[in-house]
Parts: sequence; structure tokens; C-alpha cells
Amino acid sequence: MTQKHSISRISRGSALAAVAISILWGGNVIAMKLGLGTFPPFWSAFWRMLAGVAAVGLWGAVRNVAMAPPAGERRLILGLGVLFTVQITTLNFGVDLTSPAYSIVLLNAHPVFANLVGHFFVAEDRLSPVRVLGLATAFAGICFVFLGRPETTLASHPYLGNFVVVTSAFLLGSRTVYTQRLVQSIEPVRAVFWQMALSLPVFLAAGLILEPPLIRPLAATAVLAILYQGVVIAGLCFIVWTVLLTRMSPGKLSMFSFISPVSGLFLSVLFFGEPITARLFAGLAAVAAGIWLVTRRPGRAGPRLAGAPEEPAR
Repeated sequence: MTQKHSISRISRGSALAAVAISILWGGNVIAMKLGLGTFPPFWSAFWRMLAGVAAVGLWGAVRNVAMAPPAGERRLILGLGVLFTVQITTLNFGVDLTSPAYSIVLLNAHPVFANLVGHFFVAEDRLSPVRVLGLATAFAGICFVFLGRPETTLASHPYLGNFVVVTSAFLLGSRTVYTQRLVQSIEPVRAVFWQMALSLPVFLAAGLILEPPLIRPLAATAVLAILYQGVVIAGLCFIVWTVLLTRMSPGKLSMFSFISPVSGLFLSVLFFGEPITARLFAGLAAVAAGIWLVTRRPGRAGPRLAGAPEEPAR
């Protein structure tokens, strides 16, 4: 039996694991919003990445992955680290300024930007008429959500926050394309580890210079939110998703990620009591439809092929 045949069918256990991981991803923005109530953006990013580096580093040690990058990889990994640091910075500030539900919908448009960027840098990802229609549909959904105004208690500067989150989604899409090419020749665990490790001194320095360590007294909720982002999202989700990639094709596995924004919206209701308006549902539906159109390619994995194991570090 060939490897291709062995992953052609999705077992019940693998499907349930993929659903569970996608639901957990939906809680990432919720945890960020909870943590940002206590830790300002740079400190929040620092503590999250510190936990993530520890989790991924432990996984690499268990798998006997050589974590020190060879000389030929260092420039490429440095570029990934810079892109990652800028993307996480914009995400933290954007989530801090707008509501969690709006952040979830706008951030999850990143596959659209991955396809748009991929058109210019990846020969096999050229846009077709159907994919252009998908991009237009998704962009319409993004604009519709972008122009909405969330609850003021959850969004101090909604339009600015929406813009910054969209910027972060664009950077995440660009990072997906970059990582897709990178991990063809670099061990994915090492790439994920170093993109977080390289961001640590930047976030620490920015926090020490520009922010107080805490906005309010430390509470268990904030600590748990940071651990969720670092250990569960960047650690557990990465590990399980990587294992699932050995059992399922990336194209099939990536389809489960459509669960994440739906999960995030309901978690926003649960934790923040945020009303989910018709605008959010309509925008999410348009973005999801657009993503489906741009990523459906018979017999092809799509632009999320190599980006899939790197997802938890969003």
C-alpha cells in the first residue's frame, strides 16, 4: 500500500482530532482579548511566545529534531522571524482595539491573501477566473465586516482595530506563502521554533521600553489566557496537526479550519456576551465562500499545503 493511498481516506479518529483542533484555534483570539486586558500588546506577545517556544522546543526534543539551523538556513529563517514578529505585533494591537468577533472574521480571511500573494510568487498558484471570483466574494465579505461597528465596550477604536487586523491577515497570508516554500527544504518544527524564538528579544525590548508590564493586577484568567495561546495553540495544536498531516492529505485537512471562525464567534458570545449580528454572519459566509472557491483545486492541496503545520502560531 502506497503512502498516497494510506492517507486517501479520513478515519473517524483523525476527523474528530481535526475538528477538536479547529475548535481550539477558534479560541485563540478570545484568549488574546482576555490576556490583553492585563498584559499590554508587546508583553502579551512576549509571554505567549515564551510559552510557545518551550512547548515546541520540548516537542522537538522528543522527536530528536536538530533545532540549531545550519548556515544555509539562517538567512531564510531570519526573514521568517521578521515577518512573524511584524504579523503578531499587528494582530495583538488590532485585537486590542476592536472586538473579538470582528477580529475572528477578519483574521480568518488570511487564506484569501495567501492566494493573492501566491499568484505573484508561486507559479502553480496563478489566479484563474473562478479563483478571481472567490477573491472578489471574500473581499466583499471583508469590506462588509470592516465597515461595521462592534460593541464600544469591546472595541476602543473599532475602525482602526479592524484595519490593523486586516493588515495582520494580509501578513499572515504572506507568511503562509513564504513558509510553504521554506519548509520544502527546512524541518517544519525548526522553522516554527525559530520564528517564535527570534521574536522574543524584540517583544521583550519593546515591552521594557514602551509599556508597563501589567495594565491591571495579575489574575488567573490572564495567566491561563497566555498559557492557552502558547501551550495549547502553539504547542498542542501544532503537534496534533503535524501528526494528522501524516494521516490525511493537507488539502483535506485544511478544510477543517473552516470550523475555527464559527467556533470563535460562539466563544465570543460565551466569554464576552458579544452580539453576533447579521453583518458578521453575512461577512463570514462571504469570506468562507470565497476561500472555498480560491482553495478548491481538484487533485491539488492548495496554498495551505505547507502552511498547515505552521497555523498554531497565528
